[in-house]
This record gives sequence, structure tokens and C-alpha cells, in this order.
Amino acid sequence: MLFDGICNLCNASVRFIIKRDRKNLFYFASLQGVAGQELLRNFDMETDQFNSFVLIEKNKIFTRSEAVLRVLKILGRGWKFLYAFIILPKFIRDGIYNLVSKNRYKWFGKKQECPLPSPEWKAKFLD
Repeated sequence: MLFDGICNLCNASVRFIIKRDRKNLFYFASLQGVAGQELLRNFDMETDQFNSFVLIEKNKIFTRSEAVLRVLKILGRGWKFLYAFIILPKFIRDGIYNLVSKNRYKWFGKKQECPLPSPEWKAKFLD
């Protein structure tokens, strides 16, 4: 999973996922980091745009609302029921996603640089 490493909302989302990833399925890299940049290039994605949450699953890439909903589905338990929102047209789902993405720094703030993961979570990060 790739995320904006300086975004407070994105970092909180990563912590949320790690705490609920009971099957240890998710690994993370910031979009700005070496591993994240390499993965973006491997999938022919722009390396200078950090406004999308990216999920790579079985060598297929998912972005924006679809990535978020797939993560919730994979987390299981009650979270998987939120995957039902996939029935909404993509332009509506991504419209909401884009609104939050556009305002995330204003609403949630940002860091000057990507924070280091805690020692117990370090193995979950690719770089």
C-alpha cells in the first residue's frame, strides 16, 4: 500500500490499518520514498503526484476510492460491509475521495517529512 507520507490523515489511516490487520497482509511505503517511487514507476504511474491512496494486490493496482474500499474488505470483520459502497458509480466515489484529498492538509495538517515507523511496526514498511 502506498500513501502520502507527510499527510496526517494518511499516516493515521496506515496506523488504523496496521492495528486491524490481524492476518498481517498489508505492507506500506510512502509515495515519496524510494520503494514507493519504484513501485509507481513499475506500474507506469506518475511519480510526482501524491494525492492518491494506492493498493497493489496480486500485481494489480487500485487507486482512490476503490483502493480504500478494497482495504476495508480485506480487513474483514465489520469493515468489509463498507465495501458495499463499491456499487456507487466511480465518479461519485472518487468525487468524494478527491474532495477529501484536495483538503486533507487543510483539514488534518501535514508533517515536514515522513515520520519513521515505531520499532514494532518497522517490518511493515518497505523503506
